[in-house]
Amino acid sequence: MLSLLAGAAMISTSPVFVKLTTVPPTTSGFYRVLFGGLILALLAWRRPESRPRGSRAWTALIVAAVFFSLDLWFWHRSIHYVGPGLSTLLANFQVFVLALVGVLAFREKLRTELLVAIPLALYGLSLIVGFEWHGLEPDYRAGVLFGLLTAVSYAGYILSLRYARTGGSGGTPGADLAVVSLCTALFLGASALFEGVSLTIPGWRDAALLVGYGFVAQVLGWLLISRGLSGVPASRVGLVLLLQPLLAYIWDIAFFSGPVAAAQLGGALITVFAIWLGSRRRA
Repeated sequence: MLSLLAGAAMISTSPVFVKLTTVPPTTSGFYRVLFGGLILALLAWRRPESRPRGSRAWTALIVAAVFFSLDLWFWHRSIHYVGPGLSTLLANFQVFVLALVGVLAFREKLRTELLVAIPLALYGLSLIVGFEWHGLEPDYRAGVLFGLLTAVSYAGYILSLRYARTGGSGGTPGADLAVVSLCTALFLGASALFEGVSLTIPGWRDAALLVGYGFVAQVLGWLLISRGLSGVPASRVGLVLLLQPLLAYIWDIAFFSGPVAAAQLGGALITVFAIWLGSRRRA
């Protein structure tokens, strides 16, 4: 439980690193997965069971990297436009995307909890951003849309990674994450060139923040979560991981003077509850 709590807390700091750096969104995403992937690859290479697997797993991992590239591309822009708190809440709407994919693609039963959770989450979101959508600044509206696209990309990443792990051909989660991270760095690097965005790190402060971002979010946070998953009942895992968007909202208020109006705080709590309800499984 302590590992799971610590991992969720560390990952919740991701948008803080992004907001504090002065590099463009694509650049911060590139260095997160590059530094994190190199560290993970070094750790995985020392374990013989981590070596390359079959073609099915490799294909799924590359597809996962494509989705993760889109995830970071959209999310980092959402962070800059609407702040760490709301962008992370929006990214966690992946719960509903996965649930709908389960119903439509895998013939899973549509649960009552999901029917309640989706409109509840949308209501919470409307409290945060306000009901006057057309009255919002264009950048703010773009940030909300980018956050929702992050949720879709994140769901695709999870499904692809799950497919790679169900092949039964060995490998370890750390090695798979190393492959995904380095492939994602390649894709984001290509995106930066296409956008005309520089990958130059302007100074030591940004370099330290980017290395910290890769180590804390891409390596340490996920390794702690992976370690904790096996020792915590499934019914508690979803609730514990909701610390990530909740803490991200707190960091937004503490570090960047994020919104603290009663309606917005209430909307954040309602949205977090709806995400938990949507991810809840019956015994």
